[in-house]
Amino acid sequence: MNIHGLQKMTLLDFPEHVACTVFLGGCDFRCPFCHNFGLATGSDKPVMNDGELMDFLKTRTGILDGVAFTGGEPCLYGELPDLLRRIRSLGFATKLDTNGYHPALLKRILDEKLVDYVAMDIKNSPEKYAATCGVGTVDIGIIKESISAIMGSGTEYEFRTTVVEEFHDTSDFSKIGGMIRGADRYFLQCFTDRPSVPFGNLHAPSKEKLEEYAAEARKYVKTATVRGV
Repeated sequence: MNIHGLQKMTLLDFPEHVACTVFLGGCDFRCPFCHNFGLATGSDKPVMNDGELMDFLKTRTGILDGVAFTGGEPCLYGELPDLLRRIRSLGFATKLDTNGYHPALLKRILDEKLVDYVAMDIKNSPEKYAATCGVGTVDIGIIKESISAIMGSGTEYEFRTTVVEEFHDTSDFSKIGGMIRGADRYFLQCFTDRPSVPFGNLHAPSKEKLEEYAAEARKYVKTATVRGV
């Protein structure tokens, strides 16, 4: 199994853990605001394999306490559950970032308690989902299936939306709220432009707009919060 990136230490990616972040390549979506577009398209070359990752982690026992998997989309990899088991056997907690488009593998991971925390991206309201993901169609039923699996799993989780001025308005957060009604945590993250973002002319909404959107979402998810502003 190829590993396309490794951040050797982070205090941000895995709540309440000193962790490393493992990046896997490939993704179903082509979000125009993606910070990891080279990973999504698979153009970024692997930096190691899973055996080399395990060797690295063995040198970090007692230093790190968590391993976060992100991408790209980690659930594209059928080998992921086995790798998670091996990592957990070393005593590390594990976290998964996902776009929610592979509910069968996600459910397997949740049912087997192979992760301690899941973060799922909610891209937009149903009618805007495909455009926000940069693809022709998205089956919202699949997205809702993953939402349901996460909320019913007993695993700690969050939902999150990267908010882009060109893609989101207040009504979207009412519809997103309806999709995740009663969720434990929902975060609105402000888009930040970077050289790695594939499309130009995208903008961050104002702080006032973000707070307005969060207030709309709180009609459905009491914990809806703006993060990172």
